[in-house]
Formats: sequence, C-alpha cells, structure tokens
Amino acid sequence: QVQLKESGGGLVQAGGSLRLSCAVSGHPLGSYIRAWFRQAPGEEREFVGRISWPPLNTDYADSAKGRFTISRNAANTMVYLQMNTLKPEDTAVYYCAAARTYKGRRVDDFDYWGQGTQVTVSS
Repeated sequence: QVQLKESGGGLVQAGGSLRLSCAVSGHPLGSYIRAWFRQAPGEEREFVGRISWPPLNTDYADSAKGRFTISRNAANTMVYLQMNTLKPEDTAVYYCAAARTYKGRRVDDFDYWGQGTQVTVSS
C-alpha cells in the first residue's frame, strides 16, 4: 500500500521561505508523476506543480512560477517543494500526490494523496 506523507509546513512571514517534503512508503512509486497541490479555506484544491522523469521535467502553476521549485532525491523516495518569497495568499494546506502517468493538473488525475501539511504566511 502506497503512503505519502508531507512535512515541513509551518508559520512564516511574508517574503520568507519554506521547504516541504513528501516521503513515500509502502510500494515504491519509481517514476510515478509527483505533484504538489494546495487548498486554502473555502477554496478548491489547486495544482501547484509537478515533477516527472525520465527525462526530468517540471511544470508549475502560474502562481508558483519563479518562486517555487520541485525536486526529488536520487532514490525517488522523496519529493520536495521549495517555496520562496512567500505571500499571504500562499496560505493553504499543501498536499503531495502521485500518478502512474501524466494526465493533467486536475485532482482526479492523481491516484495517491498525502494528508497535507499546513502552511501559513503572515503579512
């Protein structure tokens, strides 16, 4: 059984940085597409970015471009979301997700989900 677990969330001031981690346990996911989503209170869950390999490729929502970076470790057991220049509107629960193949940016396009980690950006 695949399990994804996020960590690294917390409270940060606007302009600060956070690095979220997503650990995979259970069945290895190998080259599954990995993605980050977020959900603010009262809002729908939205795509933040994804990473896939081989070849290594990343894709970001417009809100994340230039500020967020997704990476992975060599063993493909961890995926990271480095978030810089954080804004109050980045406040949300952040989720990692995985999919066997890339189908799109929708929530329904991903098969496995973590429980989420709260990120709060104060102004």
